[in-house]
Formats: sequence, C-alpha cells, structure tokens
Amino acid sequence: QVQLVESGGGLVQAGDSLTLSCAFSGRTFETRAMGWFRQAPGKNRELVARINSSGSSTYYVDSVKGRFTISRDNAKNTVYLQMKSLKPEDTAVYYCAASFPGVPSSFNYWGQGTQVTVSS
Repeated sequence: QVQLVESGGGLVQAGDSLTLSCAFSGRTFETRAMGWFRQAPGKNRELVARINSSGSSTYYVDSVKGRFTISRDNAKNTVYLQMKSLKPEDTAVYYCAASFPGVPSSFNYWGQGTQVTVSS
C-alpha cells in the first residue's frame, strides 16, 4: 500500500524560500516517477514539477522554471521541492504524487497536500 505524506508548507513572504518534502511508504519507490502538483482556490490542479525514477530527468511548468527544483533521495524514499523567490501566485495547496512502478506517464497515488501561502 502506497502512502505519501507531504510536509514543509507554511506562510512566507514574497521572495522567501521554502522546501517541501514528501515521504513515500510502500514498495518500489525507486521505480516510480514522482511529481509535485498544486491547486489554488478556484483553479484546476496543475503539474508543477516531475522527476523520473532515477532522478536524471526533470520537468517544470514554465511559471516556476529557474525558481523551483525537484529532487529525490531514493535511499530515503523522499522527494523534495525546493522553492525560491516565491510569489503570491505560488499560493496553493501542494500535492505530492507517485506513478505506478515503471509507468511514468500517469500519477496514481496522492498525498493529502500541504498549504503554501505567499504574502505580498
């Protein structure tokens, strides 16, 4: 059974930094793609960043390129999202997601989310 638990959210000011963590419990973390999504009030959930199973390939939505970094530690079953130069428009609930083992094209397991609020 897969469980994802996010942590690290909070209230910060514009320009600050924050690092989110997602602890994975279950099997075969090292074979799964991982992603960070976010959902702001009244908006659809969007993919913010994703990383392949080995950590060798990443993707970012244009709005966070150069500011956010996704990484993973397969020895610790943890994925991170380092966020710098935060903007009020980054305010959202951030969700961690995991793919099926060896099937990176879709995310099927979700955490409960952590709130990030950026004040201007």
